[in-house]
Amino acid sequence: MASAVPSASDGGKEFLGHPRGLFILFFAEMWERFSYYGMRALLIFYLTKHWLFSDGDASVIYGAYTALVYITPVLGGYLADKYLGQRKAVLFGGIILTIGHGLMAFEGTGGQGDPTINIFWLALAFIIVGSGFLKGNISTIVGQLYPRTDVRRDGAYTIFYMGINLGSLLGVAIAGYLGENIGWSYGFGAAGVGMLLGLIVFVIGKPLLLGKAEPRDPALLKKPVAGIPLEWLLYGIGIASIGVIWVLIQYQSVVGTLLLVSGLALLGYILYIAATQLPKDARDRIFVIIFLLMLQPVFWGLFEQAGAGISLFTDRHVDREFLGWTIPTTWFQSVNAAFILLLGPVFATLWTKMGRRGIEPSTPAKFGYAIVFVGLGFLLLVWGAQAFGVENATPFYLIILLYLLHTMGELCLSPVGLSAMNRLAPSHMAGLIMGAWFFATAGGNFIAGQISKATGAENATEGESAKQLFLDIWTNVGWIAVGVGVAVLVVAPFVKRLMHLDTLTDDPDHAMAGEREIGEPKAAGFDTRGETLPPR
Repeated sequence: MASAVPSASDGGKEFLGHPRGLFILFFAEMWERFSYYGMRALLIFYLTKHWLFSDGDASVIYGAYTALVYITPVLGGYLADKYLGQRKAVLFGGIILTIGHGLMAFEGTGGQGDPTINIFWLALAFIIVGSGFLKGNISTIVGQLYPRTDVRRDGAYTIFYMGINLGSLLGVAIAGYLGENIGWSYGFGAAGVGMLLGLIVFVIGKPLLLGKAEPRDPALLKKPVAGIPLEWLLYGIGIASIGVIWVLIQYQSVVGTLLLVSGLALLGYILYIAATQLPKDARDRIFVIIFLLMLQPVFWGLFEQAGAGISLFTDRHVDREFLGWTIPTTWFQSVNAAFILLLGPVFATLWTKMGRRGIEPSTPAKFGYAIVFVGLGFLLLVWGAQAFGVENATPFYLIILLYLLHTMGELCLSPVGLSAMNRLAPSHMAGLIMGAWFFATAGGNFIAGQISKATGAENATEGESAKQLFLDIWTNVGWIAVGVGVAVLVVAPFVKRLMHLDTLTDDPDHAMAGEREIGEPKAAGFDTRGETLPPR
């Protein structure tokens, strides 16, 4: 029987107007996020209720873990760009992740004196390194399926982002419920099964990637280095790094220093390449990328309270009763994913329609709106909690409204930012820039841990309730975010000019097989640069 799987030679058949490879990436990432968010929903409670860490210590561990998850894509992106190619890097990362989630199922008896905690640290190290090879690179493959000026790019990343959040929704609902109500090992075990399914989907779907994301020089990978083929030596480096991360995750203060020093080094390296190797327009686009990267920690530092401070607040200070049933605390982390699935198509359509009329906000402006929304989410929660009385339980719908505003901010920043990184970066820096995107996200996650640490119950002063401490800190960070967001909106028009959209062109590394033949009419409503035009 003839295979129904398309090859690069058949022109790359499409589904719903997009390359079918996009949907392989969609489902692979969906299951990977099922595992990650399912485990993340349980982590702060696992740390405080099973391993018996204080709120502050648990928050710092949470922040360091999530920060390292987003640091390691720099290494994974570099190795993929230089040697492995994104597909091999994703495959290797998926294997390491599957092992890590399997190790999370070993819970021991609990308490910090239980030697099983060392397996827990090792599991986190496997997950961190696996994410480094997978996360940034699978996002880069999405961009490689399209020419750089293809008008479908933002829509593609929004579809991909919906896969992320579908996985998050299912992971939190299933793994969170099992972990909270049946046993920690059941919740973490479900996350491991999800990761295995994602790996299987990616392997089976390889033909639909149309030969994209392969090594630049396959022969180089076979050359021996110290008697070992280079490819296997690179995998060995990845495995060895698990040991380094195993140490770092246990000494969280080192992670903050690592972020600062390596972050400055990374920015310096990117600026050095821009100054010495790139023409003016491409160099200016690098400046825009750096501007957007610097806004990441502000947004994610507040947004990522979801897995730490907001979860602890919801568990202790929110009335979770609904029709006589107590809603599991972990399930509130799925609200964001549900809103993404509901609002993702709305925002994608909104950007397209506004673009056709020439009124779509620029990428920097969308970042400004995102930061305003995340700040307003905290201010709304604080005002509502104070209105109902600090001494009373806060209605759960205020948490849902907070997630609504945070989700609107996320849709203005995350899929848009992923698309901008891939679109504005020179092709030979694509993996590095995507890694830098996740590195900046790491900074936000570390800051999130520090903010959550400050809200820990042990920090409440005499006469101050633990709940009031939450509200005081969230008031301050909320107003700071709104101020930063407004400032970004003011400078956005000037930053947009540095993007030089009028000189942005396609290159062979971004074009997909079977793209429009010379002489074929371009899509109505778009010019040759892929920019949207106002209606005639």
